[in-house]
Amino acid sequence: MYPTELARAARQLLDRIQSHGIDARLEALKELAKLSADPTFAAEFINMEGIGTLARLVESGTHFGEMLAFTLTAFLELMDHGIVSWDLISLSFIKQIAGYVNQPMVDVSILQRSLAILESMVLNSHSLYHRVAQEITVGQLIGHLQVVRESLSMLGWPAQTALYRNVVLSNPYRPGAPNVCHLPQHVIRGNRPIKAEMAHQLYVLQVLTFNLLEERMMTKMDPSDQLLLYESCSGSLLGLGLQNHVNPAMDFTQTPPGMLALDNMLYLAKLHQDTYIRIVLENSSREDKHECPFGRCAIELTRMLCEVLQVGELPNEGCNDYHPMFFTHDRAWEEFFCVCIQLLNKTWKEMRATAEDFNKVMQVVREQITRALAMKPSSLDQLKGKFRALSYSEILRLRQSERMSQDDFQSPPIIELRERIQPEILELIKQQRLNRLCEGSCFRKLGNRRRQEKFWFCRLSLNHKVLHYGDLDESPQGEVPFELLTDKIPVSDIKSVVTGKDCPHMKEKSALKQNKVLELAFSILYDPDENLNFVAPNKYEYCIWTDGLCALLGREMASDLTRSDLDTLISMEMKLRLLDLENITIPEAPPPVPKEPSTYNFTYNYG
Repeated sequence: MYPTELARAARQLLDRIQSHGIDARLEALKELAKLSADPTFAAEFINMEGIGTLARLVESGTHFGEMLAFTLTAFLELMDHGIVSWDLISLSFIKQIAGYVNQPMVDVSILQRSLAILESMVLNSHSLYHRVAQEITVGQLIGHLQVVRESLSMLGWPAQTALYRNVVLSNPYRPGAPNVCHLPQHVIRGNRPIKAEMAHQLYVLQVLTFNLLEERMMTKMDPSDQLLLYESCSGSLLGLGLQNHVNPAMDFTQTPPGMLALDNMLYLAKLHQDTYIRIVLENSSREDKHECPFGRCAIELTRMLCEVLQVGELPNEGCNDYHPMFFTHDRAWEEFFCVCIQLLNKTWKEMRATAEDFNKVMQVVREQITRALAMKPSSLDQLKGKFRALSYSEILRLRQSERMSQDDFQSPPIIELRERIQPEILELIKQQRLNRLCEGSCFRKLGNRRRQEKFWFCRLSLNHKVLHYGDLDESPQGEVPFELLTDKIPVSDIKSVVTGKDCPHMKEKSALKQNKVLELAFSILYDPDENLNFVAPNKYEYCIWTDGLCALLGREMASDLTRSDLDTLISMEMKLRLLDLENITIPEAPPPVPKEPSTYNFTYNYG
C-alpha cells in the first residue's frame, strides 16, 4: 500500500474498532493484529492516537475471549516498533494486564500475550519495572505450573521465565531477602510426571535464583574493616579456625567465595545457634592436630557449593537438572550450607583427619554432596537422610566398587593379570574344599518307609585316598574319629558323582516330589551294584561336598559357591596387587621396544 492508502486503512480500522457492532469490532481487531507488524502502518495508526484507544479498551475490562486476545496482540505489535515510549503506559493498564496473569484460570492466548506485554514493560522501562514488581509475585507466576495444558507450558513459560528473571532476580542480593520460590506440592513430591519443557524451565529458575549470589560471591572484604568481621562473629574470633591470625579479614578477600562465605557463617550463627556453638566448641576441645578449622572449612565449602551449583553461570540449553528441595524453603541456599557444614564436621571426625588432610576431606565431602544431589531429594530433611547413608566408609565402598567396574579393569593387561591369578585362586578353593572333607560332615539317612531315621558320618582321610563312613545313633557335636567309621571306599574306586534326579535314591516318584531333598541329593558310584547316597543338610554342605568330590576326581568344581568364592577372592587379590597403581592410567599395550643402535661406539673403553 502507498502511505495515503495506509493512512486511509488505519483511519477506517480505528473507526470500526470504536463502533458498537461486536462482529464488526472483532473483524477490525483481527485485521489490525495482522497489519500492526508493518512499521509504516503502525506509524500511521499511532499518529491517530490508536494506541491510546486500544489501551482504553483494555482498561475498560469489557473485552473478553478472542476480542481481548486480538486487542493485546495488536497493542504489543504496535509498541514493539519503539515509536511510543513504554513509560507512557498508565498504572490502570498495568493493573488490568496483571489481573489477567493473576487469575487462576485464564485463556491460554490471553495469558501468553499478557506475559509478553509485562516482559516488554520490565525490559524497556525502569519505572514500569517497579510497578510490575508490585503487581506480580513469584508465587503467582509459579502457580501457572499447575496448569497441565501443553499449550501453556510451550507458550507461556518463556515469558514467565523472563518476568521471573527481570522482576525478581534483578534485585541486588541483600542478606535476609528471600531468594527462592515455592513449587506446588505435586511438583515437589513427584506425584505427577514433569514434562521436559517444564523441567527445563525449573532448571532455569534454579540457576537464575542462585545467580543472585554472584555479586556477594565476587565481593571482597575490605581488609581494613575488621570491625565488621568482629561484629559478625559475636565479638570473638578465637576458635573459628581462620588462617590469617593477624588480619582475619584477609581470609575473605579471595573471590570466589568472597563475602558470601561470611554471610553463610553469620546465618548459621544466628539462625542455627546451637549447631554453630556445638561445632566451634567441639573442635576447640579436640587435640590441636585433629581440630577441624571452622572458618577455613566454611570458606572452602562455600566455594565448593558455588562450583557444584554453578553459581554465576548461564543456564544450559536442554538441561533439566533441577533439584526440588531448593524450591521448598525461602532461604534454600543458606539452609543447604548449614546442612553441608554439619556433614563436613561429621566426615572430618570419621576420617580422623588432621590439618594435612584438609584437601582429602574436602574431596570426600564434595563426593558426598554430588552423590546426594544426584538422588534428587525432595526436601532438606531427605537430604540429611542421604548424607547419613553416605558415610565415609560407604564412600570408600562405592569407590572400590566403581573402580572395579571401570574400563581399566577391562583392558588387556588387567584381563591378563586376572587370567594369571585365577589358577592360584582355584587351587586355594580346591584345598579348602578337601580340608572340609577331611573334617567330615553328618548326614541323615532316608529309611525305606520314606522317613528320616538315624545319622551317618563321612570324612576323607588325611592323605585324600579313602572315604571313611559309618552310622551314628545321634548327631555328633564335633569331629568323629576314624576308628568309629567302620566302612570305607577307596577314592581310586569311585567311578563318578551324580546329583539330583540322577541319584539312585532319588528315582522313586515319592522322592521326586520332595524338591528340597532333590536339590541337596548326590551319590557316589563306585561299583556296578554299589553306591553311597547323600542328602546334604543345607546348600552350603552340598556345594562343599560336590566340589570336593569333583576335585578328588580331577573334574571342574562348578557349584554356585565356587563361582562366588572365585569372584570374591580374585577381586580382593586384584585390589591388593593394584594398590600401588591407584590413579595411574594403565596402558592398553606394553611400550614398544626401541631399536638397537647402529653402533656401540658410545661405550667406554677401559683400555
